[in-house]
Amino acid sequence: MVVCSVAQFAPGDDKSVNLSTIGRLVAQAAAQGSALVVFPEYSMFTVPVMDERFLESAEHVDGQFVAQLKELARAHAIAIVCGINEATDEGSRIHNTLLAVDTHGEVVAAYRKLHLYDAFGYTESSLVSPGPVEPPQTFTVEGLRFGMQTCYDLRFPEVTRRLVDAGVDAVLMPAEWVPGPLKEDHWTTLLRARAIENTVYLAAADQCGRSGAGNSMIVDPMGVVLASLGEEDGLATATLDPSRIARVREKNPAIRLRRFSVVETSAQQRSDAVTEFA
Repeated sequence: MVVCSVAQFAPGDDKSVNLSTIGRLVAQAAAQGSALVVFPEYSMFTVPVMDERFLESAEHVDGQFVAQLKELARAHAIAIVCGINEATDEGSRIHNTLLAVDTHGEVVAAYRKLHLYDAFGYTESSLVSPGPVEPPQTFTVEGLRFGMQTCYDLRFPEVTRRLVDAGVDAVLMPAEWVPGPLKEDHWTTLLRARAIENTVYLAAADQCGRSGAGNSMIVDPMGVVLASLGEEDGLATATLDPSRIARVREKNPAIRLRRFSVVETSAQQRSDAVTEFA
């Protein structure tokens, strides 16, 4: 069993302040006995409008911000998942990246957001490059296998299914779920749906404040919300039990009974599909 926390806060434009808040929440999670703590998307730096400041804030994975995350993980003997603004060789764009750091301070998995938030009047792709489609990177904490996806990916069920096909027991979902009409309802509905249809745990860490809708939560494989937060910063903590996954999958063997797999589509195939159904 793994005690897991999701950390909710409102990152701003001062990376040192953001890191201080992360450090405080890491210490609290470790004091509660958590083996893993998950932070939101863009925890390194956030401003309400995507502009050139995202480029200016970006660092490489071997930069100072990640070095501090590694030190926090070592100091508190806790695994950390956190969203960073990753610099690229392209210069005019960054990656929206999640890193998993183990208790030894080593980066054990990375995920670069595949589905960029070009919706609801927002254009993330103006400054962010989507990550490459590659086999999911997973990691283990105390015997439980974890995978990662980011925010808008939640609206694409095949992303979660690929992680389940890679053998994960729990999906970690850092997000900056932008508030708006019906957005909180979509968030809570889709989180529970992804857990139920894949019979896995789902731990979602959202931003709060001006840029995020909050409502971070941990959901079990039957869609039961084990722990959750409202609109303020803080931690939600729950125990993830592999025997619960086994019992649920005995009752509902949906993964075993499925008849379709997930395959990548090309840009041309996507264009053809849009044209066909227009």
